[in-house]
Amino acid sequence: MLRLSLLLPAFAGALALPAFAQEETPPDAIIVTATRAPDAPAQVSVAATVLSAETLAARQAVIVSDALARTPGISVTRNGGPGGATQVRIRGAETDQTLALIDGVKINDPSATGGGYNFANLLVGDVARIEVLRGPQSTLWGSQAIGGVVNVISRAPAPGLSGAAALEGGGYGTVFARANAGYGGDWGGVRIAASRYDSDGVSSFDDDLGGREDDGFRNTAASLRADLALTESIALDLRAAWFEGRNDFDGFPAPAFAFADTREYGETDDLVAYGGVRAASFGGALRNRFGVAYTQTDRDNVNPALTPAKTFDARGTIARTEYQGEWTIAPEWRLVFGAETERSWFRSAAPSSFNPNPTPERSAVRQDSAYAQLRLAARNGLTLTGGVRFDDHETFGDATTFQAGLVYALADDDTIVRANWGEGFKAPSLYQLYGAFGALTLQPEEAEAWDIGVARQLFDDAVQASIVYFERDTTNQIDFVSCVGAQCATRPFGLYANIARTEARGVELDIAAAIGERLTLSGNYTWLEAENRSPGANFGRDLARRAGRTGALEAAYVWPNALTTSIGVLHVGDSFDDARNAFRLKAYTLVDVRAHYPLTDAVELYGRIENVADERYQTIRRYGTQGRTATIGARVRLE
Repeated sequence: MLRLSLLLPAFAGALALPAFAQEETPPDAIIVTATRAPDAPAQVSVAATVLSAETLAARQAVIVSDALARTPGISVTRNGGPGGATQVRIRGAETDQTLALIDGVKINDPSATGGGYNFANLLVGDVARIEVLRGPQSTLWGSQAIGGVVNVISRAPAPGLSGAAALEGGGYGTVFARANAGYGGDWGGVRIAASRYDSDGVSSFDDDLGGREDDGFRNTAASLRADLALTESIALDLRAAWFEGRNDFDGFPAPAFAFADTREYGETDDLVAYGGVRAASFGGALRNRFGVAYTQTDRDNVNPALTPAKTFDARGTIARTEYQGEWTIAPEWRLVFGAETERSWFRSAAPSSFNPNPTPERSAVRQDSAYAQLRLAARNGLTLTGGVRFDDHETFGDATTFQAGLVYALADDDTIVRANWGEGFKAPSLYQLYGAFGALTLQPEEAEAWDIGVARQLFDDAVQASIVYFERDTTNQIDFVSCVGAQCATRPFGLYANIARTEARGVELDIAAAIGERLTLSGNYTWLEAENRSPGANFGRDLARRAGRTGALEAAYVWPNALTTSIGVLHVGDSFDDARNAFRLKAYTLVDVRAHYPLTDAVELYGRIENVADERYQTIRRYGTQGRTATIGARVRLE
């Protein structure tokens, strides 16, 4: 039976919403994301990384973006400590060109300036896996998937009674507690979950520059999932979730208007609801899903030192109706196809002492889409895919994207060759179209990319290694420009326009090895060139906040007494903080050590020291980061 799920962004795993995963899918398969249907890695042409629940637990991951930073091709920057605005860039693309999914459901915020997703509140909860696709994925996933896709996939309710709880505490006054409970049977399953995260944090304004006030972060979440099997071939899925987050941050107070400590804070409320019906027909050859989803994000910024205290108020809403079919035409042939209608709204206002009750900016847009992807899995080890998507946007018009890929498993089954070519697009955001600096003449950003790679298993599968080369060309990219000509009458301070162009190329290396029965090693390295190709003063310069060299290393050892110790290393090379390449961000290396020990089959103790060397670094100029941090915790599970 299909299990489809939607998970609350701030508490990954607290909620599940029907997507396209099957219970019987092998654990190492790429579920949903690559082809919107279950596939083994040997049949997927796109470059992908999968972070399993076991990997996340072993690394004691708490914040999803911290886990993503250790995967190939990804760079992560954050405005200060945990809770600060967090940007995830894939293969040098803009952060707004990263599509964020929870169990296959888009969670990007339509009230954000570029319509992107702030990864600050996405925590690791009851997660089954995180899948990362690199390269344009718009054929199946639509707008914003130019850089790639991040899909957080939740656990399905287990048969019988199950539950788990974890509590940890550590430096910077940080406490993280989470729990879930579920019950399942032939009739379906129910799962509830809740979590709470509190941290005193660090000063957003780097303390090396004079920051003295800690900026904390808190997050509370609750959720409910219900799967009801109405018949052997029809099931009903109902989901609801809510979370609230608050993060303190620093600003630019008068009279100097220079970056400094302030008492400002932001609050975010998210509501997610879904209802869907799944049905199989023609003896299971055709699987159907009909779904309706509603998401709402409310964001407020408050500065207690001002009157009025609220300085920003925004709401972004998405209502989505969709159908997807998965048709097994023959054992070798499969067609995935679907249609979607999405309506997005945004409202924002910026009160000030000059205008305490401004008229909010409001707008809405509708987009209708249809897509199809055909896959041929030939018996000689060759898998071919081809896809097309058509989008009809009520403001800019039409967009059509294509994709083609191949995977070839050599006769020895130890070597796999992959090649993929795809197009991507990003619709102008509601703010870019209708905001104070918007322009209704904007066209979608467009990208064309290709990659080729080889994966090989060595020494009786004890070593797995891969190498991928990629290139991407992005045109029509939207940027802010000063007022020009007749446009000055309505946009005296400037407006958004399709003037930018960028290029990216690079190499991604990945290796994992099991040395004996106790020692495991893994690592990856990315070489990236991401350049501004727009005419003007910055032509040929590096794109801001994209390190040219990044790498990660993990080593774990299981001792005879069942104690497991591990070390993780993350290296991020030099980058520039600005488009002019005037301000350099220095390279840094973070070292973590961890340990976990099972007291019983159901109880485990764990602990870690992060940033052992107390490295001083910045991912964004003048914003502080955490130093050495120690944490200890315990996990309990009921099965």
